Amino acid sequence: MGESSIKDEEMYESLREEGNSKEKAARISNAAAAEGRDEVGSRGGEAEDYEDRTVEELKERAKELGLEGYSDLTKDELIDALRSH
Repeated sequence: MGESSIKDEEMYESLREEGNSKEKAARISNAAAAEGRDEVGSRGGEAEDYEDRTVEELKERAKELGLEGYSDLTKDELIDALRSH
C-alpha cells in the first residue's frame, strides 16, 4: 500500500503503533479523513468498551469485521472473538 493512499497519516501511524495491521489502519484512517474522526471514533470504540455494549451491538461489530459464526455466541464469547480478531 503506497503512502499516497493514506488520507490521515497521523492517525494511520498511531493505529500502526497500537498493533493494527496496515490494511486495518489504512481503512480506519481513510474513513476518518472522509467522514471526520469523531464520526469514525464513535462507530468504532476501544476493545475495553465491549463490556458496555449490548449483545446486538457486539454482533453488529462482528458483522462489520467480517467474523463468521457469531450469531449463537454468548456476550463473553463475542467479546473474546472480537478481541482476538
